This record gives sequence, C-alpha cells and structure tokens, in this order.
Amino acid sequence: MTVNSYRSVQLVLLAVSVLLCTALLGVLVHESVVSPSSAAGAAILVKHHDLLGPPGAAPSRSRVGVADGVIDDGVTVFDETSPAVVNLDPDLLGALRMAATQAADEGVVFVVNSGWRSAAYQEQLLREAIAQYGSADEAARWVATPTTSAHVSGDAVDIGPAEAASWLSTHGAEHGLCQIYTNEQWHFELRPDANNHGCPPLYADPTEDPRMQK
Repeated sequence: MTVNSYRSVQLVLLAVSVLLCTALLGVLVHESVVSPSSAAGAAILVKHHDLLGPPGAAPSRSRVGVADGVIDDGVTVFDETSPAVVNLDPDLLGALRMAATQAADEGVVFVVNSGWRSAAYQEQLLREAIAQYGSADEAARWVATPTTSAHVSGDAVDIGPAEAASWLSTHGAEHGLCQIYTNEQWHFELRPDANNHGCPPLYADPTEDPRMQK
C-alpha cells in the first residue's frame, strides 16, 4: 500500500468515527431532554394520586363546601350566616354566645374552628385521618364516623384560638359547656348539669367514649 493510499484509508476511518460520535451525541441529548419531562409527568401523576384519598379509596366525585360546614378563618360564635354556626344545637349556640360575651370582657375572642358538619364532610375528614395516621384505629382517636360524630348532630364545637379554649375549659361549666376529651382541648359540648355539678370526667380520647361504639 502506498503512502497516499494509507492516508486515504485513515481519512475515511476518521470521517466514520466523527459520524458515529455525532450520532451517539444526538442520542444522549435526546434522552437528556425527554427524561426530565417523563420524570415530571410521573411526579405529577403520583401527586394527583395522593389527592384521591387513602389507598383503596374511590376518588371523590364531589367536594364539600360551606354548605357542608366548611368554615372560613375568623368566624365567631355570633355569625348568622355560616351553616357551621347556625346549624349548631340552639341551646349549645346560646350557651356559647353567653360565654363568649363574658370572655370578651376579659379580651378573649371565641373563634369557631369547626362546628356543625354534614355527614359527607365528616366522612371526608375520616378518610383524611386514616390516610394521615395510617389506620382506622389510630384515626378513631381524633375523628368520629358520620353516624357517631357530635359535630354531625350539631352538638359539638371546636373553639380557638388556644387562649379561648383555655378560658372555656376554666369557665365553661358556668354556662354548661364542657371539654370532653383530654387530647382535644378545643372540643366542647353542652352539659346542662355542669353549672350545678361541674363537668364530667374527661375521656382520654374519643375511643373511650361509649357514644363512639355505636
């Protein structure tokens, strides 16, 4: 083979190598562009799935709203429009308003964090609690079923902020208002005899409450 022929072969091999490198680079660039979007899409799907509820639960076909007892921040016991407030048992609401009037003289304002709830809203809260705590047994320490919840019947209210709940724990018996569970300092119900006999002993949590065993 002559020198010129040898150089020609080298040039051909060099050209082929350049073409192969270019093709390989193109494949790598394509993968780097496609992969992130694919990963992002997967992340979006996972995130969307998380919103559907606990594993095994059917996707919710409707959303609860104000009419179900969902309440805005800052609503007081004197509100006249929120279903969470106006659908409370009238005697409970009356006692709350009397207590709130007394507390206001000491600079304490009662805010309703949760009051009456529809069965659908309670069911949603229960599903969310099971997802959060990992089991129905643990969730039962915090959220009742729609058939046992005192919120669904309009007989319970969650009061905030902490200062107001503390005030009501101390003075509520004067108005027949009692904290029911040790682990829920914000949850109050009407006990008319409390004005004369004091509030009944606290349950550690709702699982000790016989009403929750129905």
